[in-house]
Amino acid sequence: MQGFTAQVRDIRDWLTTGLVERDMAIQLALLAALSGEHLLLTGPPGTAKSLVARRLHLAFTGATYFERLLTRFSVPEELFGPLSIKGLEEDRYERLTESYLPAASIAFLDEIFKANSAILNALLTLLNEREFDNGARRERTPLMAVVGASNELPEGEELDALFDRFLLRLHVDPVSKDGFLDLLNLRGEAAPEVPEALRLTKADLDGVRKAAGDVQVPEDVAALLCDLREWCAAEEIPVSDRRWRKVVKLLQTSALTNGREAASIWDCWLLQHCLWSNAEDRMKIYDWYAARVGAVAEEPSHLVRIVNAWEGKLEKDKGERSQMRDPKGKLLFVGKDGQHATKEKGQDYRGKEPLFRLPENAVSYANHRRHSGIIDPANNGKGFTKEEVQDLMPVYVDRQEILNGPGDLERYFKNSDHWLMTELNPAVGPTKHKSIYIEQSIMQLNNHRAEMESYKQGVDQRIESFEDDIRDHLWVTDDFVEPASRGLDKTRADVEELLGRLAKVVQGFEALPREEEEAVLDSQSSAATASGGTAVG
Repeated sequence: MQGFTAQVRDIRDWLTTGLVERDMAIQLALLAALSGEHLLLTGPPGTAKSLVARRLHLAFTGATYFERLLTRFSVPEELFGPLSIKGLEEDRYERLTESYLPAASIAFLDEIFKANSAILNALLTLLNEREFDNGARRERTPLMAVVGASNELPEGEELDALFDRFLLRLHVDPVSKDGFLDLLNLRGEAAPEVPEALRLTKADLDGVRKAAGDVQVPEDVAALLCDLREWCAAEEIPVSDRRWRKVVKLLQTSALTNGREAASIWDCWLLQHCLWSNAEDRMKIYDWYAARVGAVAEEPSHLVRIVNAWEGKLEKDKGERSQMRDPKGKLLFVGKDGQHATKEKGQDYRGKEPLFRLPENAVSYANHRRHSGIIDPANNGKGFTKEEVQDLMPVYVDRQEILNGPGDLERYFKNSDHWLMTELNPAVGPTKHKSIYIEQSIMQLNNHRAEMESYKQGVDQRIESFEDDIRDHLWVTDDFVEPASRGLDKTRADVEELLGRLAKVVQGFEALPREEEEAVLDSQSSAATASGGTAVG
């Protein structure tokens, strides 16, 4: 297709010769004809809208041309030809269509939205199916493309279907201040002489339209169209399902004429000329595309969701807490002294003072000695400090009897049977995870990292080639290089940031405590203890 691309480029350049600021209109008209679509030009009178259609006619060998200005009072005969007198004599209602719209290859219909109901239905069929109902027969027409023109956008639901038939739309403004001097320097209105050998034939068109159906639509292009459809719905920009299908065909034709076997993200630049219903919407669509351009197989938002999900998973795993166990697997509890214990109950404390119970035979003595209140062994659950126990127990020979034998108070205090016991809280620490869970998580993260690296590589390749791609593109204007560059640079920076965040997530999973590691350390510690050595972690 490279030879065909060069041919189309030459035709485009011939058609734009001698025009000022009308290159885009010519390009869209030529692309519309190649893809079997129609172009609508809006704008004030005197902006060379009809000239676009006349020049388009020059691109094709043996093409016929039709032009008409419509008004509210236009009758079908003006577009479709007069009734056949001979046919009427033979009871046939037929029109003589030669030299009229049904026989035209390229047509220009000025003020097309002035079309009344008498011609509207026939016009819709001709635009969409390339067929014309001539009496009892439906005839195929040679129509390649219609360039419609209007000073204003349609008003009224009855014209919505006609408006929808024009896939490509362009608002044509008067020549700008920068181009005005060039406009003044133009001399005459001579049409360019496109060489006959360069012109396209009907066979060329048929070949392009057939081959376009085989052009691939990659995932990045499909993803962009899906996002754009949702965005248009949110912005209340109406786009019919039929129009979306035609958009895909247009992108395929754009890729084919540029010598590619797959549509690219750059072909989607044309979307700004396909989806708007007013001038404001066109700029909004362009801005959306310029901000979104640069996506490849997986869009950045998809990668962001992946990283966010894994960061959340890591925080959840790091935040999980469970009851700790000793080297033998017994559950641990936190004593009042802050030390770990394997029993659910432990000695109670008052501040830093351990608390004790009084022996039964000391209670009665203490009650007798105090002569006030009743003292129970647990002091109403409050217990006694060592000093209080010493004060309440007899200090004479009777102490041996109270202690049930010889000995001092220290022996009493060491006996846990005399401690005031309390329920201990579980010793809670970070949950230890199985090594297989951690390793599988890291493996998945590495897969995502490889996916992001591939994505980044695709962006790098586009950064290296995008300027040439745009400058060589048949339909994209050079002024898109700067916004495209900004979009790609931002995408690359975003992916690098995501890769950095993903690396930290990997480090976080590697640092999670593992059950297996604990078991190994415990076995090492036990072995070292048994041999009298010290375990080394």
